[in-house]
Formats: sequence, C-alpha cells, structure tokens
Amino acid sequence: MDIDKSVSKDSCDARVIRPARCEADSLSSGIFTARCFDKDGKLKWEDTAKNVVTDLGANYKLNQCFGGAQNTAYYLGLISSVGYTGIPAVGDTMTIASHSSRWVEAGNGSAYPNWSTPASNTRGICAWSAAAARAKALSAALSFVIATNGGTIKGCFIVTGPGAVATNNSQNGTLYSAGVFTGGDKVVEIGDTVQVSYSTTDAAA
Repeated sequence: MDIDKSVSKDSCDARVIRPARCEADSLSSGIFTARCFDKDGKLKWEDTAKNVVTDLGANYKLNQCFGGAQNTAYYLGLISSVGYTGIPAVGDTMTIASHSSRWVEAGNGSAYPNWSTPASNTRGICAWSAAAARAKALSAALSFVIATNGGTIKGCFIVTGPGAVATNNSQNGTLYSAGVFTGGDKVVEIGDTVQVSYSTTDAAA
C-alpha cells in the first residue's frame, strides 16, 4: 500500500545587521474513510484508504491557491476489483487509458458493484466544511446504496477541475487523488450502504 505525500518548503533570508533565517515546512496528505452498513443498518466493515495525490492533482491544488479561478465542483467515485492489477499512481489522469490496465471505476457496466444512490451509478458530489487546524474534510459522508449487482470495492478517488462531472466513467476533469483500502478488498451486497468520507491535512513538519 503506497501513500503519496507532497512536501512543500518555503524559505526566506533577511539581513539587517546579521543574518536571520526563517523556514517553514509542510506535509500534505489525505485519507478516505469508508463504512458499510447492511439493509438493517448494522455495520459490516470499515476501513481507510490513504490517497495518492496525482501530479496533475498537486498542480491543480497549487493553481487554485495561487491565482487560479476558484473551483467548487468535486466528485467522489469508487474503484472496482474487476480488472484490478495495481495501485493508483502519481502519473494517473482521468483519461481511462492512463490507468485502465491497473484499475477502473466501479459502477461502469460489469465493473461491479452497481448502486442506485447516487442515481444510476453516478459519482458522489462533495461538499466541504471550512478548513480548520490545517485540515479540510467533507461536511458529510457520501452514501452509495448498492443495487442490482453487488461486488468488491478496492478504494476511492476524487475528480475535480474544469469539465469534471458526476457521470460515471467520464474522462473529463482532473484526477486529484485516489487510494486503495488499507485492509484489502471490501465486499458489498445488494441493499448495503457504503458511506465514504475524505479529509486532507497540511501539517507542519
């Protein structure tokens, strides 16, 4: 299980009479938290997936902070076990060809499971709480109600940026981050509800 962490470092020197140096380091990371409940509301499993922030995702984040037009559209999808051969990588994009040899989005055709909520296998629409204590998280977990076909979930991903939509298997937008579960594959059945949260931190080193 890999986790990508982006490290940023700012330094400045000031000279009046004698040298003085100030230095600030930060370490950015994110994590998906998923819980599965059966049709009666009983907790079946829970796990976390530490994310890989893609190269394009990191660049997008920097552009948002420094001079980019503010974007508020973020969508969360699930990764299927069907056709899975390898973990998400920093070079992955939303272009299917960039990662289809290793992982694919769940809910797409035979890439089970399928869900009825969000409607017709669409991605969850993210809403965020205000950042605090160098952290930002979804204001509420996103729920995926499994219908038609159960299956096995490997992890989760977030897509954002111009062109990003909730439509399953859309190649538009910027793949910000993706990750697979720390505890391995997660099986879901018809009637189960999978609730997924995401949080990201920029902790002082």
